[in-house]
Amino acid sequence: MESTAGAGQLLAISDLHISYPDNRALVENMRPASADDWLIVAGDIAETVADIRWTLATLAGRFRKVLWAPGNHDLWTHPKDTVTLRGVARYEHLVEVCRELGVVTPEDPYPVWEGPGGPVAVAPLFLGYDYSFLPAGCATKAEGLAYAESTGIVCSDEYLLHPDPYPTRDAWCRARVAETERRLAALPAGLSVVPVNHYPLHRHPTDVLWHPEFAMWCGTTLTADWHRRFPVATMVYGHLHIPRTTWHDGVRFVEVSVGYPREWRKRPEPPGRLRRILPMEVETGDRGAAPGVGRGRGGTP
Repeated sequence: MESTAGAGQLLAISDLHISYPDNRALVENMRPASADDWLIVAGDIAETVADIRWTLATLAGRFRKVLWAPGNHDLWTHPKDTVTLRGVARYEHLVEVCRELGVVTPEDPYPVWEGPGGPVAVAPLFLGYDYSFLPAGCATKAEGLAYAESTGIVCSDEYLLHPDPYPTRDAWCRARVAETERRLAALPAGLSVVPVNHYPLHRHPTDVLWHPEFAMWCGTTLTADWHRRFPVATMVYGHLHIPRTTWHDGVRFVEVSVGYPREWRKRPEPPGRLRRILPMEVETGDRGAAPGVGRGRGGTP
């Protein structure tokens, strides 16, 4: 397990979606406050490998260490991308891109943050989802998908996120959960961890979605007790485009997403603000969504 001592801050952001020029401009302007700052990027950088590479190269050239956990958009096989790899092959290609740039991935040893608030292992994860965040009244994946479609909610993953060679996205998720669980259980005794996953480890952040059926594409119940089973200091995630902090069972969950320009333009805070994970920001309770901001996701994000 790699350890890098220093001062500075452990910062985080996600859902940069740099195919939007205004979001790309946010990345161009991102700078660390000190030479010791680390930056977590919790997925959904872009839909093309070229854009993902540009973003991570830009940030890795500025921050002492950059860590990446993939989002669903990063893993899409999109018609506008010249890289046509699917599923595991695409993920492995992105891991190689990160390694060329010196960016930490879920396949690498978890580095230890030894700055203020440390020591803490920072663990970028890739877990996926398995449709187990079912809508009320639905007992199976098939029922949930049918109900969501009846309400007009179908995630673009159904067309663009391929699980090859796994038969389904949920099978891929189960494999990733099993491997990640083994690695987290092997952490040294007494060392806390900041898990970084594109999706929350627990369902509660999805409770405020405008379209609750979209929760099926937002995580897995297989991780519902991880914040209690493992010594989690803070859970960092994105995906929902509802940047806020919640507390569950005494554990801090921080969504660090930027989202689309139509979303962040409504918020009072400046867009692209890097969230400080350590040392911990002074916060009270559930920050919720800003007034006038759509509380949730649906349709084809």
